[in-house]
Amino acid sequence: MLQISEKGKNAPSSPIRKLTPYADAATKRGIKIYHLNIGQPDIKSPEIIWDSLKNYDISPIAYTDSKGNISLREKICKRFANDEINFNLEDVLITTGGSEAMMFAFMSTLNAGDEVIIPEPYYANYTNYAVQVGFKIIPITAKIENGFALPSMEEFEKIITPKTKGIVIINPNNPTGYLYTQEELEQLSVIIKKHDLYLYADEVYRYYCYGGKHFSVMNLKNIEQNVILFDSMSKTYSECGIRIGELISRNKNVIASSLKFAMARLCPPALGQVVAEASMDTKQEYFDGVRQEYMTRRDVFISELVKIPGVVCPMPKGAFYAIAKLPVKSSEDFAKWLLEDYNYNGESVMVAPASGFYATEGMGLDEVRLAYVLKVEDLKKAVIILREALKVYPGRTK
Repeated sequence: MLQISEKGKNAPSSPIRKLTPYADAATKRGIKIYHLNIGQPDIKSPEIIWDSLKNYDISPIAYTDSKGNISLREKICKRFANDEINFNLEDVLITTGGSEAMMFAFMSTLNAGDEVIIPEPYYANYTNYAVQVGFKIIPITAKIENGFALPSMEEFEKIITPKTKGIVIINPNNPTGYLYTQEELEQLSVIIKKHDLYLYADEVYRYYCYGGKHFSVMNLKNIEQNVILFDSMSKTYSECGIRIGELISRNKNVIASSLKFAMARLCPPALGQVVAEASMDTKQEYFDGVRQEYMTRRDVFISELVKIPGVVCPMPKGAFYAIAKLPVKSSEDFAKWLLEDYNYNGESVMVAPASGFYATEGMGLDEVRLAYVLKVEDLKKAVIILREALKVYPGRTK
């Protein structure tokens, strides 16, 4: 009898996408769905990119260097240098989205059974990466009562074992929107140095911080060889579909090992790299405008959301996500009910149940991740729908 692998059986479905069939069915019934479940920005990509595609006349569209085009890597170095983050050309590997950067890094540094500590809630795909690579996620819980701040260093010390090989930090955080301070990261670097661990840093949303300045782990002292940075064009330039990301590390062994995996997948997308390189010339005004738009959306959305009785939601400091605690027993049941059984004037909302962003059993059962990537008027409508839905939801707890 044909079998599915253990990895195939154990790989989790995405909490962001697994309810899509319910949303599709609702749409077929004529229900308009406001998608708060997925971080797909509606912000336009920079206009500067279109000429790069129109003027691309190289045929055939050939394989590129497995490490990525030199011209793109040079521009990435320059872009980071402009932000006072310095590294060399050979420290950069272009990947097929930030997701591939994460996979290459984990495959290059971890063996089956190794442990990696991640503050939870965390980007759900890390659970899938753990299954694929074979490492074990050791969660350390950030509390909604503390605004999802980094847990104390004493708590980190308690769960470090001889099997611990690294710590993942997502800054600004997906899914909580928390922005880690320089002080928090410097405290964490002491533990990294003490135990000689890798620090895997997901800084995909670093351009979108509100009310605080982003501090990159690349600027932490005394752990230069321990740091592995993940970056992506997807959210920075609103270009999720071009699938271009970067793996950056001053550790030459990490880059050399990752390049072997890069060779096996041949090369990153050729046309995606063309778009990415053109994006590097985007003016600061673009980022200023996008940041202001997200801030406006955040302020309106969260301020209205917390007016709903029983809802708790810390104000995000970066990215475009929030974790909200709802007065329900099961946010997954509530999310399905919104799509299957409820509509408000022919409209409903799709949310991502937060339990899929936790590794600890039983955590996040009454929480949802919300992405404020819609226009302000649509966000207002979505909040009204959630408010009215919670009034009549059979599984409401208070």
